[in-house]
Amino acid sequence: MTKTVKRHAGLSDFLKSRRARLRPEEFGLPTYPRRRARGLTREELAQLIGVGVDWYTWLEQGRDIRVSDQVLDRLASTLQLNEEERRHLFLLARDAVSSSTAPHQARDIQRATYQTILDGIVYPARLLDRRHMTLIACNESAKQIFGDIASRSEWERNSTWFVLMHPSSRDMLVYWERAARRSIALLHANYDQHPEDPWLRELIADLHASSPEFRAWWPEHEILLSCQGLDEIQHPLVGRLAFQPTILAVPSQPNLQIVVYTPLPQVDTAAKLRTLLRSEPILRA
Repeated sequence: MTKTVKRHAGLSDFLKSRRARLRPEEFGLPTYPRRRARGLTREELAQLIGVGVDWYTWLEQGRDIRVSDQVLDRLASTLQLNEEERRHLFLLARDAVSSSTAPHQARDIQRATYQTILDGIVYPARLLDRRHMTLIACNESAKQIFGDIASRSEWERNSTWFVLMHPSSRDMLVYWERAARRSIALLHANYDQHPEDPWLRELIADLHASSPEFRAWWPEHEILLSCQGLDEIQHPLVGRLAFQPTILAVPSQPNLQIVVYTPLPQVDTAAKLRTLLRSEPILRA
C-alpha cells in the first residue's frame, strides 16, 4: 500500500468517525425509529455541504480527488470540527505533510548543542521528536520532575507507550485518563499524516496488543496536533505540581521541539521545584 493510499485511508476513517457523531435533529433532518446509520448519512452530509453524493462518497472512500478550500471549510463547519481537527482535515486532504527523520537519527542530530540549550533553561525542559513523540534529551530540572530518560528503552521514551504501559505513570499523573487520551490523540494525528512510517505502525501494533485502554480509545479517532492544557504531577517528595507546557520550535529541524514546563501558582509549584533542585537527584525508571 502506497503512502498516498494509506493517508487517504486515514482521511476516510476520520471523516466517518466525525460524521457518525452528528445528530440529524441538529440540522432539522427527520429521525426514524429504524434509522440504520449512526449520525448523518453520506447523502445528508453531501446535501448540507452542497456537493454531489457520489463526489462526497469518493472523498470519504479516500479516492484521489481534488478538493477546494471552500468545500473543506464547509465540510469542517458542518462536521463541527475544532481548530486542530480542521487543520488535520486540510493536511490529510491536501497531502501537505513533509517527511522527517527516524527517532534514532533525530537523537544523533547535534545532541550536544541541544543539551546545552536545555541546560540553560531554569524550568523543566525536554527535547522531543515531534513526529514520534519520543524523548531525546532533558535538563536537570526535568529529571527531578519526570525522571532520567537515560535508562529508558526505545518504547519507554515514547510518551504514549509510557503513559499507557509504564506502571509509574498512573501514580505520577494526577489525571491519568485525560493524559492517556490526549497522548493517543497526538499519536493518531501523527499516524494519519505518516501512515507509511514503520516505526509508528510497530508502536501502534504493540500498544494494541498490550493495552486494553488503547484498544478501546484508538477507534474513537480523536486527534491533537500539539500539547495542550495543564500537566499536573504527583511527586513522591513534594506532592502535587502544576505546569503549563510551552512548545518552542527548532527551525533547523522541524521535527524536533523543545517543551518548557512553566510552574503555575497552584499548589506552590515554583517553591517546590526550587526545593527539588537543591535536593539529591531522583532517578525514576
